[in-house]
Amino acid sequence: MGTASRPVVIAGNWKMHMTCAEARSFASQFLPLVASTPGDRTIVLAPPFTALEAVRQAVVGSAVTLASQNVHWEGNGAFTGEISTRMLEEHGVAYAIVGHSEPRKYFSESDEQINLRARAAQAGGLIPILCVGESDEQRSSGDTERVIRRQVEQGFDGIDPARLVVAYEPIWAIGTGKTCAASEANRICGLIRSWVGHPDLTVQYGGSVKPDNIDEIMAQSDIDGVLVGGASLEAQSFARIVNYQPFPAA
Repeated sequence: MGTASRPVVIAGNWKMHMTCAEARSFASQFLPLVASTPGDRTIVLAPPFTALEAVRQAVVGSAVTLASQNVHWEGNGAFTGEISTRMLEEHGVAYAIVGHSEPRKYFSESDEQINLRARAAQAGGLIPILCVGESDEQRSSGDTERVIRRQVEQGFDGIDPARLVVAYEPIWAIGTGKTCAASEANRICGLIRSWVGHPDLTVQYGGSVKPDNIDEIMAQSDIDGVLVGGASLEAQSFARIVNYQPFPAA
């Protein structure tokens, strides 16, 4: 829901989708749908690296902000397949997703590496969207809070919470169609904010966010936005999420 001091950030992570042509087509459909979106919501798109410039050009003059899907901790060097803050800033990028569950899972990203990426993002003038979350097995065994607290303690060392967005994304709810109950997501987001120790920290929820559950999610007291995967690939779908209308939480 956000507060006056906690901005709302609605981010669409396109993952490995969208050519430049597809990105331009999306933008042409999406921008008219969010032209009247309230100004207290930050709209963020995270295209693949190859489409960053196409999206930057397409959204000039709009309220849409760009994010990268990763960032390296070094400014340059022999790091094949990586990208630096200087390279990203050249394309107007303002945010960088770090610690997403997919690189954690597929590329064995450690909390230490994620911390280095987040620190580098801030040092380079970007705002990290730092992802945390537990697996199905960890939740089933009652380890949710322990796992996320460890991710917070190890991943957030030396990071300025005033220039940070945290995304709580339970791994078991990403791309599975399962959604964490809004009240439980709200509880975890509140815990994350308390563990970080910064009352104005923006904490998003991510995990099978869709047009039909966004209003309930954004009605929660401790959820200040969403990190959206699949539903951000279709202009009308993501516009409905951006233009959420929260109803009073039970």
